[in-house]
Amino acid sequence: MSKKYVDSVKLIEKNKMYDPAEALSLVCQTSKAKFDETVELHVRLGVDSRHADQQVRGAIVLPHGTGKSVKVLVFAKGDRATAAKEAGAEYVGDVDLVEKITKENWFDFDVVIATPDMMATIGRLGRVLGPKGLMPNPKAGTVTMDVAKAVTEAKAGKIEYRLDKTNIIHCPIGKASFGVEKLQENFETLIGAIIKAKPVAAKGQYIKSCTLASTMGPGIKVNSAKLG
Repeated sequence: MSKKYVDSVKLIEKNKMYDPAEALSLVCQTSKAKFDETVELHVRLGVDSRHADQQVRGAIVLPHGTGKSVKVLVFAKGDRATAAKEAGAEYVGDVDLVEKITKENWFDFDVVIATPDMMATIGRLGRVLGPKGLMPNPKAGTVTMDVAKAVTEAKAGKIEYRLDKTNIIHCPIGKASFGVEKLQENFETLIGAIIKAKPVAAKGQYIKSCTLASTMGPGIKVNSAKLG
């Protein structure tokens, strides 16, 4: 472990559960890399992702964005392709982009949006886009006729949250340079969305644990009992 990491760990009480604002203050203090570190939220939920009725998935626009510039690819034709370009999408096309991805192993984009009529065309990309979390999905708002709105939201800091196989959601909530106030607003927006998405089939304690950390910093435990 680096000296910076060891010094950062000393600032944290090992078994203490921190209030969100206090945890975010510590995250900013322990972010000591030479680059602007991303602050991530890791939430373990009391559900079983193996069951369809206990899935937790959705998308939310963070009030202050993620601090990351996002490259958007849109599969659309005609007027909607034009609208996507006008909204700021870096790449717009249909079969030509499918070919580029499959033949050139090209992934120079962060978000993929598609109109419903294009899903049959891009269906074969599922095996390459799926594992990267890039396959368009109606629940995430990335399969839509209003591609201009979807592009605008993606650029503004829309993030998708979903369970992994260990029932944990991992999401960025901004950069360490945002400061505590902006990070807290982003944190509360995301946590609120996750709580709202609680499946009816979920029993017992919903939020099992919650941890905040910067890219190179130690994890800081948040008092999940105060999150609702």
